[in-house]
Amino acid sequence: MKLYPIAGMALALWLSGCATPTTAPTPAQLRPAAVVAPAPAPTPIAAEAPLAPVIPGGPLQPITAGQASSKDVAGMQVPADLWDRIRRGFKMNDLEGDLVRQQEQWYATRPDYIQRMTERSSKYLFHIVEELERRNMPSELALLPFIESAFNPQAVSSARAAGMWQFMPATGTYFELKQNVFRDDRRDVLASTRAALDYLQKLHRMFGDWHLALAAYNWGEGSVGRAIAKNQRSGLGTGYVDLNMPNETRYYVPKLQAVKNIIANPENFKAELPLIENHPYFQTVKVTRDIDVELAAKLADVKLADFKALNPSMNRPVILAAGTPELLLPWDNAKVFERNFDAYTKGQFASWTAWSAPATMTVSEAARRIGMSESELRSTNTIPPRMLIKGGSVLVVPRNPQHQHDVTSQVADHGQLNFAPENVTRRTTVKAGKRDSVASMAKRYNVSTEEIASWNSISAGAVFTAGQSVVLHLPMRAQASRAPARDKASAAPARERAKAPGRAAKPVSVSRSAGKAAAPRKQAAPQKRR
Repeated sequence: MKLYPIAGMALALWLSGCATPTTAPTPAQLRPAAVVAPAPAPTPIAAEAPLAPVIPGGPLQPITAGQASSKDVAGMQVPADLWDRIRRGFKMNDLEGDLVRQQEQWYATRPDYIQRMTERSSKYLFHIVEELERRNMPSELALLPFIESAFNPQAVSSARAAGMWQFMPATGTYFELKQNVFRDDRRDVLASTRAALDYLQKLHRMFGDWHLALAAYNWGEGSVGRAIAKNQRSGLGTGYVDLNMPNETRYYVPKLQAVKNIIANPENFKAELPLIENHPYFQTVKVTRDIDVELAAKLADVKLADFKALNPSMNRPVILAAGTPELLLPWDNAKVFERNFDAYTKGQFASWTAWSAPATMTVSEAARRIGMSESELRSTNTIPPRMLIKGGSVLVVPRNPQHQHDVTSQVADHGQLNFAPENVTRRTTVKAGKRDSVASMAKRYNVSTEEIASWNSISAGAVFTAGQSVVLHLPMRAQASRAPARDKASAAPARERAKAPGRAAKPVSVSRSAGKAAAPRKQAAPQKRR
């Protein structure tokens, strides 16, 4: 059997294929062929049709640098660690000069300090970088807590700025960081980071420059605005290096630049950065019941110090579900907490609750009403000495085992603990003048008629006879200031007797406190920071 005819036909077909023009297929030609669907089932399940692949038409063009930095284009190489990811996001102009070199030398000669700061930051950096990238902000700003607080969320400055982003109380309130008896959101990792980035974005919109925005974050937007206006009137430059600023602000951006340079090239400064993996350190878990801080850490199988490092905003030994509905836990411990929380059957979750003082009272009186020792009440609620608890204040007190109700959201969100100076009184005796009554004496010494009546066992409407001894309990400092003029009726005859010939001047008896009261110290003005 001869195969030549068949081979000739195959050769002809191959040659015809080679003669076909080599044109690129159209997008329509690249679409998958239609597939005949099988007969529908008796009870079909509705599902979305898969989207056809998007295939660009025409010749391919290289992407621009701007497109490469956008979120629409994914990099081919995953960052090796979080430090690498931060370096890739640097966008701010570098600051040069002697101030930067000085700060580089300061950090480079303190490797232990750098090690502590960077290790402490490992809990928080991933979240901050994620937020910066989501907002398309420079990743240098993730290093700002190194300058503000060395990444210590419990840091408090002499000007009362708190948290790793160092918010002043008023600025924190402006950015909706709640500050009450149970928590201070200026220390909260999520809330303070959100507020800090909101503030930095606001400042960048105001000044159009990240260096000026950082100066305003440190010095205040009003101060930077006035410095710019002053330079404009004088025909001077209005950049960061041109402004006349206090030393703290002048060194502020150079410090950040120095840390940036060390992170960018640690080998140049002989710095060792701890490995920080490019994945979340923590995740949030829901809290549905009031729970003691120690119990929450135990259920999560986390050391108490580590638990507080992730949840530093809590001021008291109890977490209120109505005020703090979420906790931060290490990634691997979140499921452990949820499982143990659901299985917990050993009693109530919280051994503490909230109590509102019905009236202004001493700490000892409040402790007596609550049924705990005065020292424990003071330590649990951080009550300073020589202070009264003002009415309406909220305190953390032991929870009755029969009390099953959690603290309400109104108390959890708005509870405050306010104090009034405790007036230390001393018993003293004064002489009544002509036509003096209980009412006139009460007005003169700023006490109530009921108090004078009680101290002297008389009625509130009684009238004194001239020279009658009246018992008073007056604040010690007030006695010293009022005593010389308290009894004009008896002082005048004494002066007259002193002038009489042949008689020695007899001093007027004045009751004073035992020991001169120290003059109050002048309070230092807070620093001009945010």
